[in-house]
Amino acid sequence: MRVSRLLLVTLRDTPADAEIVSHQLLVRSGFIKRVTSGIYAYMPLMWRVIKKITSIVQEELDDRGCLQTLLPQLHPAELWQKTGRWDSYTAGEGIMFNLKDRQNRELGLAPTHEEVITKIAGDILQSYKQLPANLYQIQTKFRDEIRPRFGLMRSREFIMKDAYSFHSNELDLKNTYQEMNNAYEKIFKRCGLEIVAVDADSGAIGGAESREFMVTAEAGEDLILVSPDKKYAANQEKAISHPNEAQKLRLSNSKLIETKDQKTIEDLCKNNSFDQTQIVKVIIFIATLEGNIKQPILISIRADQEVNEVKLSNAISQHLNKSLLKLTATSKEDLDSEGISEIPFGYIGPDLDDSCLKTAIKWNKKFIRLADHTALDLESFVCGSNKTDYHRAFATWLSLGGKPHGVDIRKAMAGDKCIHDSTQKLTQKRGIEIGHIFQLGRKYSSSIEATFTNESGFEEPFWMGCYGIGISRLAQASVEQNHDDSGIIWPITIAPFEAIVLIANMKDDNQRKLGESIYLKLMKQGIDVIIDDRDERAGVKFKDADLIGIPWKIIAGRDSASEKVELINRANKASQVLNYEEAISQLIKEIHQQKNRF
Repeated sequence: MRVSRLLLVTLRDTPADAEIVSHQLLVRSGFIKRVTSGIYAYMPLMWRVIKKITSIVQEELDDRGCLQTLLPQLHPAELWQKTGRWDSYTAGEGIMFNLKDRQNRELGLAPTHEEVITKIAGDILQSYKQLPANLYQIQTKFRDEIRPRFGLMRSREFIMKDAYSFHSNELDLKNTYQEMNNAYEKIFKRCGLEIVAVDADSGAIGGAESREFMVTAEAGEDLILVSPDKKYAANQEKAISHPNEAQKLRLSNSKLIETKDQKTIEDLCKNNSFDQTQIVKVIIFIATLEGNIKQPILISIRADQEVNEVKLSNAISQHLNKSLLKLTATSKEDLDSEGISEIPFGYIGPDLDDSCLKTAIKWNKKFIRLADHTALDLESFVCGSNKTDYHRAFATWLSLGGKPHGVDIRKAMAGDKCIHDSTQKLTQKRGIEIGHIFQLGRKYSSSIEATFTNESGFEEPFWMGCYGIGISRLAQASVEQNHDDSGIIWPITIAPFEAIVLIANMKDDNQRKLGESIYLKLMKQGIDVIIDDRDERAGVKFKDADLIGIPWKIIAGRDSASEKVELINRANKASQVLNYEEAISQLIKEIHQQKNRF
């Protein structure tokens, strides 16, 4: 490949709409071109990276007996309606692009393929003798992101590998889940990435257990909590920990105290010498359920803690045994708009009476009352009294009429004690999710009635697993983890080219001939090489080579007449001046050694 034929256009200035380093570098180096918000073209250099990542994924999955397929991107609405996901994926802030065909039938552009693959499996996998089976595909997915950003990190069209396994029992599912976990660790290692595997929430996909694979980077959207000994790691949405101990409040008779204009926790503590760990704060949420039913939720939690809305959503769904479409924390303005003005914001207590909801026409008329364990564990505490300008001191759950339903809905935080070793405290990192594996159980097979005949001759739903890797996101995550002030530093295994031959001056016959000779010899040795044969200044070529991040450079420059070249390692910038044959030999040796490390 010749740079003169590559249509390479690089930028010296940082694009205004590129917020993070990896996005900036991919645009500046000509790897991707923006078409519109959240939609990018993969230019030739990027497509080579994508193909190399894809090849690694295929090799690892094929070695484990997975079967590659290609599934349709247009999905009929009725399949998604069977699993109850159509409304949540298409209404409101749903992420599925949807349309109607000329027969007025509803269709969706696939953000994921659980429904379709489950239907197909139900048609072709009839007996336990055909199980287990693991099917995967690599293709474009579509998600109508509310706020596309960061280039390929959160785009509306992206390349993904998704796999789905089918089993006759839960133990077999767990074995495959662990095998896919091992495959993922090897895939990411071969791609030259440092990753952290963390416990994660299953989200809209569902399932009993899931694990995310994170590339650690400051630009990551996810917060990861990790124990110092690395034995525990979890996404904050899923993480559990032991909070710091509360300061005990003496036991005494519950009483009202005047707290005029003390609507915040900070004001309450400052004016009354309370500690935040002695206070129970109360928050009202509105859960929108299937059928657009609005259910008010009254949450109690220790005042120094924050509500984890993912955990809360899961707790509400389990408590009601219904799908949750949306969860919203309410303000006074929200409630006033519904005609509810009786609620004393800033002074709400855990025993707020249901009668205040009677004017809300669209809502259920009773609160579901949930309390985090940090609040329930307090023997005596301070809370709102449901009366403006007054709080209740020395309250107990008995004095308030009993304990609400207990749940874990607090955000684990850095500094919390680890659940496996209370002498260790969690630390935090930012991470970019590039892979996610799930134990789906029977959620989809039961809904779609996809069954097989077991050893006893009875029909039962499949046990299922789901395994995803964001191929295009992985490529950008690699840049986020591997770059310097000069540009990208691609790992050797996924770099668009392994080496670049730079002819400093195309008008110099010695340089041109030596460069061309080296280029041909490297190609014959199986090195993935490109030659910069442009009639450009040497400085431009050197900067472009650093920007696009080719791992190795051979420069045919002023010493070409004596058949000497400069060999440079892009990662550490180590430079050697060698006879061209020695340089070729050294380069081949270095590339093989680098590949063998993966």
